[in-house]
Amino acid sequence: MGSERVTIPDAERGHIEFKSRLIQSYHLKPERRQHLVAQMRARLEEGKGVAVYVIGVDDEGEVAGLNQVELEESIAVIRALAAECGASVKRVERFSSERGEIAKVVIEALTRPMSNHVTLGVAGHVNHGKSTLIACLLTGESDDGTKWLYMDTLPHEIARNLSADLHFAVLGFKDGKPMLVKNPLDRKERARVVSEADKVVSIVDTVGHEPWLRTTIRGLLGQEVDYGLVVVAADDGPTHITREHLGILFAAGIPVILCVTKADKVGSRRLEEVREEVARLVKRVGRVPMHVREPSDLHVVIDKLNVVVPILETSSVTRQGFDLLYQLLSMLPARPKPSDRPFLMYIDRVYDVEGTGTVVSGTILQGRLRSGATLLLGPDRKGEFAEVRARSIEIHNARVEEAEAGQIVGIAIKGVPHDSVRRGMVIADREVRPRAIWNFEAEVLILSHPTRIASGYEPIVHCHTIAQSARMEILDREYLKPGEQGRARFTFKYRPEFLRAGDVFVLREGRVKGIGRVTSVG
Repeated sequence: MGSERVTIPDAERGHIEFKSRLIQSYHLKPERRQHLVAQMRARLEEGKGVAVYVIGVDDEGEVAGLNQVELEESIAVIRALAAECGASVKRVERFSSERGEIAKVVIEALTRPMSNHVTLGVAGHVNHGKSTLIACLLTGESDDGTKWLYMDTLPHEIARNLSADLHFAVLGFKDGKPMLVKNPLDRKERARVVSEADKVVSIVDTVGHEPWLRTTIRGLLGQEVDYGLVVVAADDGPTHITREHLGILFAAGIPVILCVTKADKVGSRRLEEVREEVARLVKRVGRVPMHVREPSDLHVVIDKLNVVVPILETSSVTRQGFDLLYQLLSMLPARPKPSDRPFLMYIDRVYDVEGTGTVVSGTILQGRLRSGATLLLGPDRKGEFAEVRARSIEIHNARVEEAEAGQIVGIAIKGVPHDSVRRGMVIADREVRPRAIWNFEAEVLILSHPTRIASGYEPIVHCHTIAQSARMEILDREYLKPGEQGRARFTFKYRPEFLRAGDVFVLREGRVKGIGRVTSVG
């Protein structure tokens, strides 16, 4: 490379970027950094997970050359940008020219598979300590009254000191020990955890305020959680929201862990009273409560979580019970996932990312997805499905080439405009043969209602990430009362959806009224 001009074949230009010089004090400022990260992601996509940066050369290929200090600073900036893209610098080749030093920096997306992964949904009443507990688990620090800010990041959440939307976090374990992070909001730290951990626990922080019950249902059912962790504050005890959240988890057949928080605020007698109250709630649904006091208790419950509900006592201030909780989370077995079936995912969120385009996120329901795959997206209001391409995949900000059932992913797609994609749609392999439906039949169990439910009732149906009003027609009797089970036919009111026989759903009108299982679609 003694020549004063660098040329590359046209076929390789898509993933190669020339940079004359990168300066930390300028190029890592938020606005400039965002642009460079988007640019690097585009290069990684074009290079199918590989990007090449040539430092010391301008956009036209003219060699500018740098001194040694300037070159090292430029490489350091490249490393910082790569980490934010879920990638890493794999190789640096240095050359000398008549005008100074230049370097070829090869960047590769992190593709380490997560062979041991579970998703944990955290629920419970508002101000019972969900977000604080998660933040203290991630950082290994005691609560100073501000740790909840790591989870509740929206302006109105900060102003009101309560969660209003789902938030996601990742807790990794390596050699059985938690991988603690300094800042749970740091994309680079989250990507590092995903790429280095032996076990990954994806955490879904739900909402405890009653008006946002539909958001909590979306978090527990729509994210296809493997386990539910329900928190109950020792100074408040179980509330109607506690019972509501437990009812959703139990009815959906999701194993539950109960965590009595704020143990430092009460005496031993009150702590025992709360423990007994939650134990009674568990017994009412045919589950067996077990107070976990020491590590040996964990081995008793871990293989029986479909029947036994462990109860732990914690304090985010004193970190009481945290070692036991870490051990329990590290031992949670990955639940069987249908990875051998065609890829299918319900869309939870839609983003328009500068430099990337449309990104959809959700939890993979079944199958595997590789970057570059051609998929179907829909249904739209006409019941049609569009063809799209999965340009790239990320898991907690770490770029991967493949993802599988149970993992929470972001997928950059190409083929449809951003404003045509909505929550509740599916993105699927052609082999799924998705079909939009307006009607379905189901077995339903009514959990609560002040009187009785008759044909013509119009609850909101929550299934996966779908939430839509539907008209209910009872098929085998005149009406249904709380505690009764029957067959019913549902008709969506506003648009068709994709459902299949066997799907579990919740009926809601204000509070949860019932649960059902789809028996046929039509």
